[in-house]
Amino acid sequence: MKILSVNVGRPREVEWRGEIVRTSIWKAPVAGRIALRGVNLAGDEQSDLRVHGGAEKAVYVYPSEHYPFWRSELPGMEIGFGQFGENLTSEGLLESEVSIGDRLRIGSAELQVTQPRVPCYKLGIRFGRPEMVKRFLRAGRSGFYLSVVREGEIGAGDAVERIPVATPSLTVAEVADLYAGRNADERRLRFASQLAELPFGWRLPAPGRVRERELRCAGDRARARPLPRGVP
Repeated sequence: MKILSVNVGRPREVEWRGEIVRTSIWKAPVAGRIALRGVNLAGDEQSDLRVHGGAEKAVYVYPSEHYPFWRSELPGMEIGFGQFGENLTSEGLLESEVSIGDRLRIGSAELQVTQPRVPCYKLGIRFGRPEMVKRFLRAGRSGFYLSVVREGEIGAGDAVERIPVATPSLTVAEVADLYAGRNADERRLRFASQLAELPFGWRLPAPGRVRERELRCAGDRARARPLPRGVP
């Protein structure tokens, strides 16, 4: 298990469907040792802390194993590390093998797995495809977020040591499947609702969790600024 790429990016304003949208989904690989302090890697920043970043979403990991799938799904499109807005592109850390609450030692930092990713419409902006969010959710390749347990420095090539959570848990894939309506059953839903390592918002019943996300993304779109007159 290791990190193949460390990716960071600052907010930028882009045109999308006749509006100006502020987003930080553009991430680019960086060389050398990168400091992880507070809830950010050096050189990285989120645009809307209501739905991105913060303590429970400090670092986003996306497995490199998913890139061949997306390159076959989107032929002709150049897709490089950081394309999904991830801070860390990993090898050997699949959602089906990593559990909520697991700790990861990377470089001199220690982080904890908190939740799968449910993207908002800005993923579609990054790919130039409005349907990308639906495709991402259907694919079941969510990646996952980390909180910071111990600050430190991380670099491409760092080995990852996984320390399994000491109490019963669910894998990232199991949580993502529950809330996408895949393989959902009452026993697992009840277990997820009581899983202390899972952020509170994810412990809502599945329909409530999905509706909450829809409302937040609708709010994002409502706040997008119209283009000035005369802008083509």
